[in-house]
Amino acid sequence: MEHAQEWLSAFPPLVIYLLVGLVIGAESMGIPLPGEITLISAALLTASGTGDPWLVGLAAAVGAIVGDSLGYAIGRRGGRPLLERVGRRFPKHFGPAHLAKAEQMFGRWGVWAVFFGRFIALLRILAGPLAGALRVPYGRFLVANASGGIVWAFGTALLVYHLGAVVERWMKGLSWVGLAVAVLIGVGTTLWLKRRARKAMADVVETEPEPQTADA
Repeated sequence: MEHAQEWLSAFPPLVIYLLVGLVIGAESMGIPLPGEITLISAALLTASGTGDPWLVGLAAAVGAIVGDSLGYAIGRRGGRPLLERVGRRFPKHFGPAHLAKAEQMFGRWGVWAVFFGRFIALLRILAGPLAGALRVPYGRFLVANASGGIVWAFGTALLVYHLGAVVERWMKGLSWVGLAVAVLIGVGTTLWLKRRARKAMADVVETEPEPQTADA
């Protein structure tokens, strides 16, 4: 994340907004790029006075919605065979296990997998193409896509901005104890969210019925 923040800091705010939108848009289409890291890094820069967190959130939301919609169109046109071909080429990101888990989450949550997928790395990449391949009605997809993208983008940008501003004030006041507590809380929250996401995916796999086999 430090490298991403350093890279973004070399550009003026307008270019940063464009880069945030492009990276997140490409990730939402199904290209494995660090969209969330780019968003957080840009939001941290706004806490130090470079750019506006609301415009970072807007760029991220537009990128997420447009990218997911393009991913949906690609998935609808190519279908599951396209996802399987991509999976064979990029097994680390789109392997059979990834695709199976994503499909199981769609089967359990329906179109809301698109909304919640914005907060889970695997579904953030696969939600659009998979929804298109599964022929989810575009109107329903767009509502879940837009609402998830807006909540995720603005929520992340504003939360990181305010946390970053607090940390800046603490550092200026040499409140090292408070800073340490904030870091521990942030790390703990991140680990908890990741554990919850992994558990949700594991629950889907465990509750999936075993395939029936005919008696010999």
